[in-house]
Amino acid sequence: MKEILLQKFEELYGNADGADVYFAPGRVNMIGEHTDYNGGHVFPCALTIGTYAAVKKREDRKLRFFSMNFERLGVIESSLDDLKPSDQAGWTNYPKGVMWAFAERGMKMDSGLDIVLNGNIPNGSGLSSSASLEVLTGFLLRDLYGFDVTNVDLALIGQYSENNFNGMNCGIMDQFASAMGKKDNAIFLDTADLSYQYAPLVLNGAKIIVTNSNVKHSLVNSAYNERRSECEKALEELKAVVDIKGLGDLSEEQFEANKDAIKDEVRKKRAKHAVYENQRTIRAVEALKANDLTEFGKLMNASHVSLRDDYAVSCDEIDVLVEEAWKVEGVIGSRITGGGFGGCTVSIVKDETVEVFKEKVGAAYQERMDKTADFYVVEIGDGPYKL
Repeated sequence: MKEILLQKFEELYGNADGADVYFAPGRVNMIGEHTDYNGGHVFPCALTIGTYAAVKKREDRKLRFFSMNFERLGVIESSLDDLKPSDQAGWTNYPKGVMWAFAERGMKMDSGLDIVLNGNIPNGSGLSSSASLEVLTGFLLRDLYGFDVTNVDLALIGQYSENNFNGMNCGIMDQFASAMGKKDNAIFLDTADLSYQYAPLVLNGAKIIVTNSNVKHSLVNSAYNERRSECEKALEELKAVVDIKGLGDLSEEQFEANKDAIKDEVRKKRAKHAVYENQRTIRAVEALKANDLTEFGKLMNASHVSLRDDYAVSCDEIDVLVEEAWKVEGVIGSRITGGGFGGCTVSIVKDETVEVFKEKVGAAYQERMDKTADFYVVEIGDGPYKL
């Protein structure tokens, strides 16, 4: 990949001497969905697929971006004096947002950049290509300009830029998983205070399979922001009767005892998911530590049902992929992963069943939805690094 990027860099910008190459991973979340902005726990891991960049400083304040994933768009030019979101900027709003967020913290770039990007995360798959790009940008800025920030800071800056520059009201999980990834480990993160621990995810005799529905519904951003706002309103109603900071502070029993403070049935269901999913995530990590993969799988399945019925972020295509996965012997657990409304499922599948799983689920999806699914047997990798 390094040679490919440097070759393209030279072709576009004339000279790759002195250009550096960096990588930041995508992520898959094993369990704990839509809990990160509700003060709950999440359990993501970084992947060995992600986003690569070849970068070189310029003498002036010009910014030049090129993505090998969107070649037809050509080189997109901008400037350090124009760090404002715009429709014309397209995908470059993500790296520009991070540059803006650094400047907001008093870390201003003194020269522009030439950048060539290439990612191997399937576009629109829900494996966090945007967070990968944000963390990658922060990581290379730190290296090139000597900014004094930690990897946790890189995650927070990425989230801040996505919230305030790109208008996507996401939680911290995606950026944290990309910035703090560790090979063969998932990250058990308490989003209320960012305390975390690594939990080995070495699945002896099983594989993690991400299944891409190849569907991304356009309502994902607006519905995501809407779910967040519904949870915020439910939290305010609950605060009138119980002393909590976030929905993640509640046990299932406390929620059931106080849920009638929430005056709207839809909000009640949203809050129920946030509370129950948080508790499922805590139990799932305990099961993993006890080597009880069967229990972990059951909790994954229950997570999907809750996301489908209480949180309403699934869709027909994803439900079909999960239902068909559940039918295959040797599937330990399967659920939607990511923001929802399309994207991917994540499944834990016994080694001897992997090919059967792909065949049966793929055929059933084609038959029931007249669509093709893609399957990736994924590996858990490290956070960002320089090549």
